[in-house]
Amino acid sequence: MGDRRLVVFCSASNDIDPLYNRAAGEFVRRACAKGYEIVSGGTVKGTMGVISKAVEECGGKHVGILPRFMEEFAYPALSAVVWTDTMSERKEKMREGTCAAVALPGGIGTLDELVETLTLAKLGKYPGRIMALNIGGFYDKFIELLDFYVSTGMLDEASRKLISFPATVEELIDML
Repeated sequence: MGDRRLVVFCSASNDIDPLYNRAAGEFVRRACAKGYEIVSGGTVKGTMGVISKAVEECGGKHVGILPRFMEEFAYPALSAVVWTDTMSERKEKMREGTCAAVALPGGIGTLDELVETLTLAKLGKYPGRIMALNIGGFYDKFIELLDFYVSTGMLDEASRKLISFPATVEELIDML
């Protein structure tokens, strides 16, 4: 597992609160300054584009993992590109060799990546840390759902503790 390699899950939408993209850019710049390599979806779209640009501007290393059908959206200045045939393969390749998975505010795809990573960690198949940036309370409802699962016995407390929800970029950076 790469001790300086982070997978970042985030939005591909351009129609989101600018707060989320500002936080994404700040997080990536600070992670790069600490020597972390970023692995992401690697496109020009939405928050993925914001983090791609931030990594490029700070001279960091950025690996984009893209399914072949998204080739037209690849960010042009990635350090490396890994092509996959399916979205499932993409998720697997994104996590490969990372020390942590960071979910920024995102849509259903981000939620899918986050839940699958948490499931794999619960099963002992993902050894990295898992964090979701809860800026502006974005993940509050998800936190409530996880806590509800614990209260009903659907999720054990140890598995619930596999994911952290820092509320600020500063807290997130400190957790790395």
